[in-house]
Amino acid sequence: MNDSGTGRLETFSDGVFAIAATLLVLELSVRQAHGDLGSELLHLWPAYLAYATSFLTIGIIWVNHHAIFALIARPDRTLLFVNTLFLLVVAFIPFPTRLVAHYLTGPDERAAVLAYDCTLLLMAILYNVLWRYPRARLLRPDAPPAAVATIDRSFAPGIPIYLIVLGVAFASPTASVALTLAAAVFYVPSSWLMRRREPRAAA
Repeated sequence: MNDSGTGRLETFSDGVFAIAATLLVLELSVRQAHGDLGSELLHLWPAYLAYATSFLTIGIIWVNHHAIFALIARPDRTLLFVNTLFLLVVAFIPFPTRLVAHYLTGPDERAAVLAYDCTLLLMAILYNVLWRYPRARLLRPDAPPAAVATIDRSFAPGIPIYLIVLGVAFASPTASVALTLAAAVFYVPSSWLMRRREPRAAA
């Protein structure tokens, strides 16, 4: 458990992340095979794309969430509420993921992808608040400036990226989902850097 005072918050958050990630796999199922099962499995590619995109996104969010709270001395009441709102959106991600899995390449694909993109945009907005608020007043005295700067740089493009992804959905919903996957991949290196630059707990 984290001795900095964020242990209970992180434990609760980890539970929400785990449940949200687990719920995603429920969409990977063949409801009724008409003929060749192999063909039916290939036709599920929108579900695979939605699953991979959302799972990787939640995984990156979890890693970055851990990096943030490794720098925080102790959460206050405001931060607890901000984190709760943020987790509300994380827990909601499986729903628009299901919409994308079911409706991508269909007549309602734009509405499904817009719901998905709006959810991720709201997540990015709340994520920035989750970092900017404690950054100004709740950081540990020994928080490495390099780690703080790394998070600043990583979070800066988040909202613009998801705004672009949202705009692309009006022209090509499939391309929008692909860009969302690319955005998650984009954050992998920065998440690794955040983890490397976390302050080590005192013995």
